[in-house]
Amino acid sequence: MSWGKRLSVGLLAGAVGVTAWLWLTMLSPWFYERPDELPTIEQRTHQVFVYGTLRYWPVRWIVMGDSGSPEPARLEGFERHGLDLSPSDHSHVDGLLLTVSPRALERLDRYERLGIRYERIEQTLADGTTAWVYVRLPEVSLMDSAPAYGIALLPYEALPVTAQRLVALPTN
Repeated sequence: MSWGKRLSVGLLAGAVGVTAWLWLTMLSPWFYERPDELPTIEQRTHQVFVYGTLRYWPVRWIVMGDSGSPEPARLEGFERHGLDLSPSDHSHVDGLLLTVSPRALERLDRYERLGIRYERIEQTLADGTTAWVYVRLPEVSLMDSAPAYGIALLPYEALPVTAQRLVALPTN
């Protein structure tokens, strides 16, 4: 096979792989289930402030199926750390203000893993517009969250002998 055919096959395989990954992570019915405690999305137009990957139109089209009619916007009182925001009195974050449908907001919630990775809070932007902003949830260790998910934590001595052998504790 010539180098041209190999390159074409390689590019095609790469494109299929990327497409499959994007579909699985952003659109598929697997890998995300909206937590029951989250309120339902109001059936109205929503304003959303974005500051990370959603600033790029290809990502917005893949995630929402729409551009969101982006406009430049500024969020005062926060600073950006990678894809996270943290409160900071004398800072601001520049981004975009999107106007989205309830369906697009649902797709954004899925993309941001609302209730698992991010929470959506209402904030007032520099121009006075109120918009949803996705803010990273604090990291929680498994031990902190275990009781909340119904996981029983047992002391080592309460485990059956066979389980104790699997969890070999260091001896002094």
